[in-house]
Amino acid sequence: MAELPADTMPLEPMEALLVDALPGDPGWSFEPKWDGFRCLAVKRDGKVRLFAKSGKVLHRYFPEMVGALEALKPDNFILDGELVIPVGDSLSFGALQMRLHPAESRVRKLAAETPSLLVVFDLIENGKGKMLVEEPLSARRKALEAFFAANPSPSLRLSPVTHELRTAQGWLAHAGGALDGVVAKRLGDAYRPGERAMLKIKNIRTADCVVGGFRYGTGSKLLGSLLLGLYDAHGKLDHVGFTSALHDVDKRALTEKLEALRGDGFTGNAPGGPSRWSTERTGEYFPLRHELVVEVTYDHVTGARFRHGTGLKRWRPDKAPRQCTYDQLQLEARPSALIEKTLGG
Repeated sequence: MAELPADTMPLEPMEALLVDALPGDPGWSFEPKWDGFRCLAVKRDGKVRLFAKSGKVLHRYFPEMVGALEALKPDNFILDGELVIPVGDSLSFGALQMRLHPAESRVRKLAAETPSLLVVFDLIENGKGKMLVEEPLSARRKALEAFFAANPSPSLRLSPVTHELRTAQGWLAHAGGALDGVVAKRLGDAYRPGERAMLKIKNIRTADCVVGGFRYGTGSKLLGSLLLGLYDAHGKLDHVGFTSALHDVDKRALTEKLEALRGDGFTGNAPGGPSRWSTERTGEYFPLRHELVVEVTYDHVTGARFRHGTGLKRWRPDKAPRQCTYDQLQLEARPSALIEKTLGG
């Protein structure tokens, strides 16, 4: 393929469309969706570059993976996979985030302490310089398995695959923590860069949270987001996330209701803790009395916080705030037998 600048991703990764259920018709291949950083690993003339789905470079943050891939015999290939970091008996998304640090010395220290793995699930260019994007998935998978067998490395893992809906449903039932869900791909499809040509299905869970405060919308005097809290073992209310999914809410009426409930807010971990993403506005919020409870939907918990914004499912006037504790959450869970089998080497 045409030469590109060294730090330019040679093609966009194929993406997935979020759907509600696994497809039941024939001709599908199912894979676990790993909880990590999507990564294209590109080797050109013996030099390795790693790219995130966005096209941003990852190689400076994962020097141990660069070294492992440069040690493989083929001088040219492109692998599609997921960078993960096992910590104890699970995967840690927080450990991945810690790698995105400006100091090279810090990155190398973390690389030695918590080395990454690359879980591979597609082969875009084989070790002989042949591009496989026009090949069907069934052929690319066979080529990937052959590549994996011919190039063993303690830093590589081959993602499992099944054509059985029942097996995929079992994976989905245990998704959460180390597994992010299940991906479905058509066996006859080519690799379609940049297109949402795969399906992804997540296991969405719910939690009851205290509304410990709120923030106004940017440039507005109306409610922008609710700040969510859970009680710790000492009875302190920790900030654990937010919801801005307030589309069916009368914001003016709700803002007035909340403004009348000014109170202690978060008595444990509060919004605006130390973070490289913090801004001047991060810690600003309107604190509330601990009276209101909402049920929200979430996909992941990392570091005892909701990783993403949550969905507002309903208000829970029947729920006592003191019942809103951490024990209802599925934290970064211990891996299932599937994960142990895959990542155990």
